[in-house]
Amino acid sequence: MTPLLLSQVIVSNNSIKGKKMKKFICTLLCLVPLTLQASAFDCSTLPSWQQLKDALTKARNGDNGGLNLDMWGTLVAVDGTVCAVAFTGNNFGDQWLGSRVISAQKANTSNAFSLNKLSLSTANLYSAVQPGGALYGLQHSNPVDTQVAYTGSAQDFGKQNDPMVGKRIGGVNVFGGGLALYNPKGERVGAVGVSGDTSCADHNIAWRLRSELKLDFVPSGVSLANDDNIIYLGKSEKASGFKHPRCGGKEDKVKLVPIRKKES
Repeated sequence: MTPLLLSQVIVSNNSIKGKKMKKFICTLLCLVPLTLQASAFDCSTLPSWQQLKDALTKARNGDNGGLNLDMWGTLVAVDGTVCAVAFTGNNFGDQWLGSRVISAQKANTSNAFSLNKLSLSTANLYSAVQPGGALYGLQHSNPVDTQVAYTGSAQDFGKQNDPMVGKRIGGVNVFGGGLALYNPKGERVGAVGVSGDTSCADHNIAWRLRSELKLDFVPSGVSLANDDNIIYLGKSEKASGFKHPRCGGKEDKVKLVPIRKKES
């Protein structure tokens, strides 16, 4: 109930006096949070924190062509709500601390700019947001909510009670590591973001993580394979299309499994 409607109800019931008035107003106000809670998005349709952590660890332990560093991973629901945050090291300091928020930012980006008909990875956005690109400035839109990003104790970072869980982080990231998640029907159910290595290795790890979670029934994409895989620029090629630069390691040599086909 909006404040306007609430005031209208109170005015129209100005004959209520004393204790009855207080009880009446309290009842109306108490209905507001209940309504908001009922409309909150349900993360139960996505993998659990433990499933995220296990899949992230397995994906990180593969040959991803990068620096072989520990990783952060974040799951978001289709409305951008953070559902789980995990890391692969023994504690929150074993991977780049700044990558915690970046992983959430990547998940938010792929969720926000993917649809049931088309999936865009964060890697696909790199060229378009460069100066003169068709989407230049996109990276400055939808800023990270810093109150969500940095609240709480660092001892809870990456655990089941990570302070970001249950809140919308926002943010737009435009290099590898973010992928939308699709169920067997080809429906977008959220997104995953990983960070902690080179952006190209991040993409490889996110790709393997999504496959491990069996949420890679991608409907279509901008790559030649009609998926949302990273498309590398040539060594001397300028930013163009949906391409991403190489990262200096062997990331572009890593063979990734194909996406699953959605149910007909």
